[in-house]
Amino acid sequence: MNFHSERGISPLISSSIARILRKLSRENAFYFFTSIGNYTGENAASLEEFVNKIREVNVKSLEFHLYRGDFEKWVAEVLEDKELAEEIKSLQNLKPVGDALQGQLYLIVSKRFEKLKSEFHG
Repeated sequence: MNFHSERGISPLISSSIARILRKLSRENAFYFFTSIGNYTGENAASLEEFVNKIREVNVKSLEFHLYRGDFEKWVAEVLEDKELAEEIKSLQNLKPVGDALQGQLYLIVSKRFEKLKSEFHG
């Protein structure tokens, strides 16, 4: 039996990647805060939007969410990308702050996004 699609990846993996890359409803989007009750006005309703927002939002928001485990939880439970969630969790252990956090988080998430996009579009 041939378990590979014309793209060279199995249909199961292809549908998993499509699920991770999908556009979410606004209810499932990630909303960026700098502290409890202080919404930045920014949200991300897809992995692609999340990549872009990392560069745009105040680094205080990135610090707030990273150390609460919010990014890791949203990525694992809503986007359903356990691999990326683990990478974000590993970043927490390095304890980056400010621009270093922004740069490292952007690198991790953008690399994952580009990898998934290239695998999906072959």
